[in-house]
Amino acid sequence: MKNETGPLRILVVDDDALSREVLALLLDHAGYVVGTADSGDAAVRHLSSMTAPLPHVVLADVQMPGTTGSALARALRDCCGIHSTLLAMSGSRPDADIIRAFDGLLLKPFTMEELAAAIAATNRQDNVIDDVSRRNLTPLNEPTYEKLAASMRPDRLQQLYDLCLTDVQERITRMLQLASNKDDASFRKEAHAIKGGAGLVGAVELQRLAEALEDDGIQANHVASLNELMICCGRLHRILMARKNM
Repeated sequence: MKNETGPLRILVVDDDALSREVLALLLDHAGYVVGTADSGDAAVRHLSSMTAPLPHVVLADVQMPGTTGSALARALRDCCGIHSTLLAMSGSRPDADIIRAFDGLLLKPFTMEELAAAIAATNRQDNVIDDVSRRNLTPLNEPTYEKLAASMRPDRLQQLYDLCLTDVQERITRMLQLASNKDDASFRKEAHAIKGGAGLVGAVELQRLAEALEDDGIQANHVASLNELMICCGRLHRILMARKNM
């Protein structure tokens, strides 16, 4: 997402009229410039025909009639390119492939503070990538990946990484609840487990972020940190999919 002056532009996509209007009112009150669409298909049509600047953030429900879920994420990305942040929202935890297709996930009901944290976590990704590059730390450690690829069939390799990413996403959900319950010890244990599993498959960026969460425990910015961890999952997934299609 580009850094620009002025308020952030957010497009809310939700088929439930009440939820859509309440969100629009809350976002407007929080200082955002808000647009709405009542379906994924309507959002795609609107974005495809836009001559004004695209929204900085598309906040889309992932349980709607018509184009939804990961298919909606792909359609939105085709319209917006890399310059808009795609945030999924859902009343229940969606499938892992849907989570990975978006830049972040917000479980309903969420606060404006949680939304701001999710946006901020995504907004920091350019800085994170620069920092990673300076330290030669990429999302995927090549020697580890090549070693695993040489030792198992491609379908088993994909299954291994899918298992790892799904495990991380499930632990992130638990960590959000643990943070809400102020259970710092269990929060750190989940982060430790992510760190260990990520290290085994060469997911070095996930490993680094999990290590920081284990060290810091529950902090004021833990929601942003967990969103950053989820974004990292999506980035690793895209790298792996690109390798699979080579």
